[in-house]
Amino acid sequence: MKAFARLLERLAFTPARNAKLRLLRHYLEQTPDPDRGFALAALTGDLRLRTVTPGLLRGLVSERVDPQLVALSYDFVGDLAETIALVWPGGGDEDLALADAVGMLEKTGKSGLPAAIAAQLDRLGASERLALLKLATGNMRVGLSARMARMALAEMGAPTVTEIEEVWHGLTPPYQPLFDWIAGAPRPSAAALAPFRPVMLSTAIDLDGLRPLDPGAYFAEWKWDGIRVQAVSDGGVRRLYSRTGEDISTAFPDVIDAMNFDGTADGELLVRRADAVASFNELQQRLNRKTVSRAMLESHPAGLRIYDLLIWQGRDLRDQPLTERRAALENADFGSDRIDISPLLGFADWDELAALRADPPSGVIEGVMIKRRDSTYVGGRPRGPWFKWKHDPRVVDAVLMYAQRGHGKRSGFYSDFTFGLWDGAALVPVGKAYFGFTDDELQQLDRFVRQNTTERYGPVRALAPSLVVEVAFEGINRSSRHKSGVAMRFPRISRIRWDKPAAEADRLTTLEAMIDAGRADPAGDAQPLKPIG
Repeated sequence: MKAFARLLERLAFTPARNAKLRLLRHYLEQTPDPDRGFALAALTGDLRLRTVTPGLLRGLVSERVDPQLVALSYDFVGDLAETIALVWPGGGDEDLALADAVGMLEKTGKSGLPAAIAAQLDRLGASERLALLKLATGNMRVGLSARMARMALAEMGAPTVTEIEEVWHGLTPPYQPLFDWIAGAPRPSAAALAPFRPVMLSTAIDLDGLRPLDPGAYFAEWKWDGIRVQAVSDGGVRRLYSRTGEDISTAFPDVIDAMNFDGTADGELLVRRADAVASFNELQQRLNRKTVSRAMLESHPAGLRIYDLLIWQGRDLRDQPLTERRAALENADFGSDRIDISPLLGFADWDELAALRADPPSGVIEGVMIKRRDSTYVGGRPRGPWFKWKHDPRVVDAVLMYAQRGHGKRSGFYSDFTFGLWDGAALVPVGKAYFGFTDDELQQLDRFVRQNTTERYGPVRALAPSLVVEVAFEGINRSSRHKSGVAMRFPRISRIRWDKPAAEADRLTTLEAMIDAGRADPAGDAQPLKPIG
């Protein structure tokens, strides 16, 4: 646990990506099995342990430390696990194998878990206590993505990042076959059927960026507002993956049943009814479910809109140009009316494409995708072959209402903000945002929160309604789950309006008008599509 604690601390306070990779690689090379495998699983989010709730931890520390002292410390530190690690009385200097900590959290019953955790906290120093609590809560925010972890693995041996990602989802912690493969053993066979292949990503562009490019060298198609998925049907095994490789098959059994083909297809997952595509808000109701009721399957039927083929009937197409892959796609028989292909757009120049982008046929289109005709399918985000040209974000001027401490490096700052718009004489919350501002602006916002707090509700502070922020967002739809009746998609603080009086912030009717205006809205109600062809 000491080595793991040191790794977490150094990762959290090391900003450079290459330096993080070196730290993780060194740890993995120096740490014995199975500890390194469990550490890797924790960092990549693949370690499934019994959930330790904040309530359990608060009850635990309140038995050892004055609750008022805990509350004051938490208000200063901003992170519950870190607070407990620091104020826990006594403690020793013993070490604890990471595998033993995982076993304790996995096997201890619910009633015995508080005592078991307390016993370990008594044995450990402050850094190791924090590592144990992070492991228990699953809060591993240290600025390391799962892909970066796999990049570190690729630096340790012959397998490439792509090869590791293709077997990753057939492996389980502590990944012994993976480490054996890196050391020279044969490739693990556990993921032989229906593996995930790294997806090809695009980069953002605008009209000025397109001007120097030859429009005749590119295809264009609509950018659908669902979620990017990879549908794999291989030897009778069918899986549906998110763009990050998470297996989401159990949430979409209707799509799995419809995958009557042999291959790997890249496309968009959508809720579809007849010739209409529903809003992302409706798709969201089916995400992250372990089981789906018959009623949900009937009311929110899902389908696939395919725009590329990676593997088809045993043939790997990824090294073929997009023109060849597109020809194969248009000749493919997917065997189900739940699956169709994304149509190409006809345009002679970038201005013509801009006109199409400005007037899409459906409210669930959020822009256009632009892809080089000769591009091969390469995992990751290569610069140049694929571009996304999304609708310009919408903006409103809102008033900050509440603030909460951040996590990780932001645990000392108020960085999570709830903002509202005027509804009559009252402010109504319409969304939350925790990014979009610079580090300097974060310090200014934190100072404002501390100087303008009117009430405290645990970790949340209510604020005097005096600071206006410009909020940019990608979509807006009606929502019965929110008091305001509306829900924003991907809101972010784009500008702090120190100059604007709160009384001049926008009104709730401004958001409602955006829905009612009928402008192409990536989160609006389902609208009929033009025929595909």
